Amino acid sequence: MLRRGGNSGATGAAVRPVVGDIALWAALAGAALVWFVGHPEPSVALELVLPLGVLAVAIPARRRWPVAALCAVDALCAIGLVHPLTPANAYVLALAVFACLLGAGPTGTRAALLTLGGCLAFDLVLCAALGVSVVWWYWTLTIVPLALLVPWLFGRYWQARLALVHGGWQRAGLLERRQGLVAEQARLRERTRIAADMHDSLGHELSLVALRAGALELSPTLTGQDRADLGELRAAVSDAVGHLRDTVGVLRDDGADRATAPTTESVGQLVDRARDSGVTVDLRQEGSPAPPGLSPLVERAVYRVVQESLTNAAKHAPGAAVRVRITHEAGHTRVTVTNTAPEQGRLAPPPGSGGHGLAGLRERVEPVGGTLRAAPSGHGFEVVATLPDRPANTGRDPAPPGDSESARQLTAARRRTRLRMAAAFVVPGGFALLTVGSAAYAAFQLATCVLRPADFADLRIGQSRAEFAHTLPARRFPYVSDSVKSRPRPTGTVCEFYRSNGSLLDQVDVYRLCYDGSRLVTKDVIPGTDG
Repeated sequence: MLRRGGNSGATGAAVRPVVGDIALWAALAGAALVWFVGHPEPSVALELVLPLGVLAVAIPARRRWPVAALCAVDALCAIGLVHPLTPANAYVLALAVFACLLGAGPTGTRAALLTLGGCLAFDLVLCAALGVSVVWWYWTLTIVPLALLVPWLFGRYWQARLALVHGGWQRAGLLERRQGLVAEQARLRERTRIAADMHDSLGHELSLVALRAGALELSPTLTGQDRADLGELRAAVSDAVGHLRDTVGVLRDDGADRATAPTTESVGQLVDRARDSGVTVDLRQEGSPAPPGLSPLVERAVYRVVQESLTNAAKHAPGAAVRVRITHEAGHTRVTVTNTAPEQGRLAPPPGSGGHGLAGLRERVEPVGGTLRAAPSGHGFEVVATLPDRPANTGRDPAPPGDSESARQLTAARRRTRLRMAAAFVVPGGFALLTVGSAAYAAFQLATCVLRPADFADLRIGQSRAEFAHTLPARRFPYVSDSVKSRPRPTGTVCEFYRSNGSLLDQVDVYRLCYDGSRLVTKDVIPGTDG
């Protein structure tokens, strides 16, 4: 059943283009048939059967060979250039349709423009080879380019619009996926914050518990069972510290921001708790008093430097004396924590102790514009942190909007859009103005050189030109072919040519009046098919 449904969907997808091709062919064939019925002296084979057969092949072939299909339809338009009565035919509509499909398809701009130029060049060469009159040249230089360029530009616009809509949906999908990534990053940052708090607070507390248990284990007043119990307690706490360190390593993301929530405990209270746990700590604050506007970020960094230093001293140098100096100077605060060497006979810290402590301190100190130095000092260890009173922006300044890559790409996209808009409207608009202007001028010339057939019939041989000058048109026919001019005429006469009607596209009869001086000698009707 599933296979049958899949085949049905594939068959429907294959049938739809065929139905569209048949509908397009029927529409173009209908237009051709209407033109054929009203066309003078039609040729069934050349102007109906052959073109409809070419369209039946070109319409489905346009998907794979759009350039060849357009050239084939342009050849159908060239049939009108061969016709002796008029250059126009119904297949210029098909030419416009195929040009529009070429613009909407995948053919590149350069290849498409070369194809359009090649079609126009072919038509012009054919006009020159046939020696056609001015009406055919006018048709080729105005109507054919108009049928090629404007539909192609419309097809390009339609393609760009579809691409814009498709790109918008892709952008929406990208934003949706990015939103998911943002939520995931927020979750990871929360995990990192929890890991940092566990390392800074809970790890510190457990280290002090282990240190106090170790100090009680050495008390001479305890029994052997008490010492054993305290040893087990110290070992259990040390194992808990190790497990905590492993858990922090899993949760931690070193590239994420550290927690910035303010602590509720002061440095003095922290030192008092360390003393209660058996750590010898000497705390002194030197220099000027702490400024009242000290940033909470700086206060937290000072607290964490002292806390981490006491934790490291309790783990790596049990029994050592710790000296804490906090110096407030103009514009910055210096924190110095120094511990001596561990006492002889004190229990060593568990193996593998240590981890992200100093790296975590740097993550807290450097983002606020401070510096951290941690190195051995004599037989002990010293940590020195210098912090500004106000956090400094240590990151890179954001680039101005106009200097970013996205802004440059947006500027380039807008420039391309403006150029395409100019090509889509200005070029056809200018071409249309040129076409309309030249058509109006040509219509004016042809309309003002028409001698009415009734007036031509009233002319009599031997009349003086002044007698019938009022019936002559204001202009003579300016586009007389060489074959008409070379027709035999009486020796020594001067001939004038006029059109029999003002049709722009049809080849009409031409009237020739020849004078000997001012006297009318001959009047002739030259059929339009001869010119």
